[in-house]
Amino acid sequence: MTLHLLKLCVGTESVEELAAWQAGRAAARRAAGADARPRHVTRMWPRRAEELLDGGSLYWVIKGHVLARQRILALEPSDGADGIRRCALLLDPELVRTAPQPRRAFQGWRYLQSRDAPADLLGSVPSDLPPALAVDLARIGVL
Repeated sequence: MTLHLLKLCVGTESVEELAAWQAGRAAARRAAGADARPRHVTRMWPRRAEELLDGGSLYWVIKGHVLARQRILALEPSDGADGIRRCALLLDPELVRTAPQPRRAFQGWRYLQSRDAPADLLGSVPSDLPPALAVDLARIGVL
């Protein structure tokens, strides 16, 4: 059964800003001869890894709303400069916009059941559309 992760995207104002940040990091890794796929390093290793790797995604909470997701491709150990082993979530480079879903702040990441995950948006959403307005438009079926 597929399972997802939910993570706050701290310091990011939009999906476009997240995409630009990931592109810059990918270019730096590519220049260094490393794997250029986007990754997110987290302190804890997910106990339900098999379910995540069965088509799971990392859903990004930006400015209090789930706005995008990226498919989780692999989990790899990642040793920090401090010698502590962490978990690197290797992600698909494609950021898929989702129907906005409000979320309160939390620390770390949370598991997200498929039934509770927001639907993917099929059309395009203007990048300057405030998330609260997008939530209201999605609620009445416009998005």
